[in-house]
Amino acid sequence: MADSTDGAAGAMRAGGPAAETSLGVDGREETPNQRADRNWNELLQEVRVTQTSTQILGAFLLAVAFQPRFTELDDYQRALYLVLVAVAALATAPALALVMLHRKHFGTLQKARVVLTGNRLLKANLVIVSVLTAGVASLVFDFVLGRTAGFVALGAGVLVNFGLWAFIPLAQYRRRPGEVNPADDRHAAP
Repeated sequence: MADSTDGAAGAMRAGGPAAETSLGVDGREETPNQRADRNWNELLQEVRVTQTSTQILGAFLLAVAFQPRFTELDDYQRALYLVLVAVAALATAPALALVMLHRKHFGTLQKARVVLTGNRLLKANLVIVSVLTAGVASLVFDFVLGRTAGFVALGAGVLVNFGLWAFIPLAQYRRRPGEVNPADDRHAAP
């Protein structure tokens, strides 16, 4: 005959009804483990996006060196190119650190801590990828249109990337909770 506490313990491990749930700030009723699992999965989706963009930009940069016109780069463009290759390589480090962190703490009931550290690594990766994106645009514009266009592209890339980081959250915080944006099609009447 099975002990009645086995069922409760199994339900707790599975996040079932016997598990203690709490209402989060986002209105979800979930256990701390369920919240950590959900946050981890969301974090992984974001890492996939940044890693894909890093791979595409890195592949572009590596392919550039094997193009016939690569020898036409001046000293500034060649230096910028090498810096961007280094930044592309650097951009892979936070994503790899995230995987290593998960592997190191796998099964140790540390997921909430892993999610917190992973969030920091992802933010660092976003900064690096933003710099990489602006730098690649600058290199291309500099090569095709000239130095001034390259600097304008660099400034625009930095402004757009970091501007979006500042203005989107501000716009979200200005809305009151539950307020519907009339321009949002999902809330329009059929």
